[in-house]
Amino acid sequence: MINFDFAKKEMISNQLRKRGIADKRVLKAFQDVPRHLFVPEDNIEHSYDDSALPIGFNQTVSQPYITALMTQILRPLEDDIILEIGTGSGFQTALLSKLCKYVISLERIPELVSFSRDNLKKLSIGNVQIFVADGTLGWKSEAPYDGIIVSAGAKEIPQSLMNQLKPGGRLIIPLEHEGYHKLFRIKKEETGFIKEEILDCMFVPLIGRGYDE
Repeated sequence: MINFDFAKKEMISNQLRKRGIADKRVLKAFQDVPRHLFVPEDNIEHSYDDSALPIGFNQTVSQPYITALMTQILRPLEDDIILEIGTGSGFQTALLSKLCKYVISLERIPELVSFSRDNLKKLSIGNVQIFVADGTLGWKSEAPYDGIIVSAGAKEIPQSLMNQLKPGGRLIIPLEHEGYHKLFRIKKEETGFIKEEILDCMFVPLIGRGYDE
C-alpha cells in the first residue's frame, strides 16, 4: 500500500523546497492538492516521482518542480483571473484554483477535458471552467487576464495570448529552441512587453491555429 501522504511530504521537501520553491502559498497548494488523483491508475505508484507522467493521448502531467516553478513565477493573487492553456489531467488547474479567484482552462482533447473535470469534482473545486478549445487562440469572453500559463511548448508566442493580458499581467510560456524549450515569463507593461528567460525545459507541443493570426 502506497503512503501517499508521506510521498507528498517528501516531494515537497526534496523536489520543491530544496530547488528554491519558497512561495508559501504555492507550497500550501501542493500540500492541499493530491497529485495521485490526477494520474491514471496504471501509473499511480509514481504520482510523486520527480518526473512528468503520461496521461494518455501523447500528453503528460508535468514534473512537480516545473509545475511549482511556473506557478511561483506566475505569482497568482487571490483576486486574479487566470487563463490556463493545456488542462491535461487538471493538476495545475487545481493548484491555480487554490491561489486565485477564477481559472479558465482550455484543452484541445475532449477525453482529457472529461478526465480533468472528474478529477476536480473529487476535490469539490468550483472556481474553474474547462473548455474544449484551441489554446493558441485564448478565450476572449473572459479577457483580459491577470495571468496566462501555457503548459505546452509553443513555436512562437501566439498574438491572441499577448492581446488577452491585462497591463501588468504575466504570461508563462515554454518556447521552442533547438530541439527543446526555454521557459519565459513575459510581463505586459504600458510601454510594451518585458521578456525574461527562466530555464531550459521540455514540453509536449502546443498545437493550434493561433500562430497564423
